[in-house]
Amino acid sequence: MAIRARMAAAGIELPPVATPLASYVPARRSGDFIWTSGQLPLADGELVATGKLGADISIPDGVRAARVAALNAVAAVAQEAGGVDSILRVLRVVVYVASAPDFVDQPTVANGASELMAEIFGQEHGAHVRSAVGVNVLPLDAAVEVELMVEV
Repeated sequence: MAIRARMAAAGIELPPVATPLASYVPARRSGDFIWTSGQLPLADGELVATGKLGADISIPDGVRAARVAALNAVAAVAQEAGGVDSILRVLRVVVYVASAPDFVDQPTVANGASELMAEIFGQEHGAHVRSAVGVNVLPLDAAVEVELMVEV
């Protein structure tokens, strides 16, 4: 099944690519690979979650924020690739999680991004290596930030 058709069947729509906050591009292609800059959980120009997991934000809200940020990353990749159907497979996902000092559930939060990759690209092509990294603070006090690397 084509990726666009799978997305439509799941009710998933790509958002517009977020405008960079500073001097960088949302995604960059080199040969058959595209990497994204870190993408925040922006929906309609607003962050869906700010603060730290384990203090201000619940795990379910963090999972949702990771999903939103990952969808923004897919949009950036699709723009660089010439369309979402040009993406062959997801290779790597990195999820940064703004975390309270004692928060240790970064992998659970990162599942929001990983599960979205499986929904969009299928189990085989959406399977990826991943890092889930706890950090003190992210740009704009975002709860999460997601980077992708894909093959096109």
